[in-house]
Amino acid sequence: MSTILRRFGGGPVLTAVPARLTTFARRHPTWADSALAVAMLVLVDAGSLLRASAWAALGAALTLPLALRRRAPVPVFAVLAVVALAQWSLDVRTAADMSLLVALYTVAAHCDRARTLYAVAVVEAGILLVTVRWTEPDYRLGAFVGLSAMTVTAAVLGANLRTRRRYLLALEDRADRLEREQEQQAALAVAAERSRIAREMHDIVTHNLSVMVALADAAAMTVRSTPDRAGLAMEQVSGTGRQALTEMRRFLGILREDEPEAARHPQPDLARLGGLAEQVRAAGLPTTLTVEGDARDVPQGAQLAVYRLVQEALTNTLKHTLPGASARILVRCSPAHIELNVVDDGRARAPGSGAGAGSGVTGMRERAAVYGGHVEAGPLADGGWRVFALLNLTDPGGS
Repeated sequence: MSTILRRFGGGPVLTAVPARLTTFARRHPTWADSALAVAMLVLVDAGSLLRASAWAALGAALTLPLALRRRAPVPVFAVLAVVALAQWSLDVRTAADMSLLVALYTVAAHCDRARTLYAVAVVEAGILLVTVRWTEPDYRLGAFVGLSAMTVTAAVLGANLRTRRRYLLALEDRADRLEREQEQQAALAVAAERSRIAREMHDIVTHNLSVMVALADAAAMTVRSTPDRAGLAMEQVSGTGRQALTEMRRFLGILREDEPEAARHPQPDLARLGGLAEQVRAAGLPTTLTVEGDARDVPQGAQLAVYRLVQEALTNTLKHTLPGASARILVRCSPAHIELNVVDDGRARAPGSGAGAGSGVTGMRERAAVYGGHVEAGPLADGGWRVFALLNLTDPGGS
């Protein structure tokens, strides 16, 4: 058919007509149903229109209510059933009775199963009355079976449409829920990434600035008495600043995947704890470091977490304790977990401002939680502060 239409030059236009009609029917159901009702009145019951006005009114009553079939399926079906019963009582035969099948189809397509079964029962009762009154005895069974098959077909088609519509609505709802969940997951991922960036920036900036301030204070105190020591302290300030810039470039390079600078500055690991301890020693905090166990099998991410935990703990000690304090770092590595202890013996600069004050401990707990671990921070009975962390290496993220 499409080949013939294309041959006569009207294929694309004519084949687009059904699609346009379908779209119009979906957007304007009442207009489409009105056109259906008028078409049935004219085509199916044209003979009644040429007869007495009472017969024409009966045909119109059996077809025109279909204009509202989708707005009020059950009332329209009920009206048609009553009109059909009146028609049967008046012993009037008309093909407009087919409108009952359309109304039944609409009930099945828009209403629940119970109402559909009630409508089928009403139509079947009408079929029984019609076959008994207007069909010869020898043909009653065949007529009843044929009309019942048409009834069942109309009901099944309507029920299938209802099921398909509900299925599509369920798919749309599921797609909407999945889209919302994806948006929520994306928002959570963005929030987590922001938290990670803020944590890294805090560790890099706060630690290095604390060390630089301590070194600068030491240089200011010794610049007149021992200029050499003051000069050495300022050199260390410069080195610490360069290290901070290096770490910042590395971190920003990681955020920008196309930045080659990140590859030239590896992430801090356990091997760099010695340099960290030396840095805080130069800032005036005597620090000892002990690493037990084989650190080579510890994942790089866990090593970075331990490095940042030690860095934050020492930074808090520098910031919140009086001069004269010292710190001890103990790292125990095993295949199952890694344990960290950072202890200082300093006194707080002000009441309530121990080494665990501020938001740094919160970031430490977040780092440990990534590896299913935890952090404990608090004052010691004989003075000082202790930070303990345990990271699980066998089941990261589980607790």
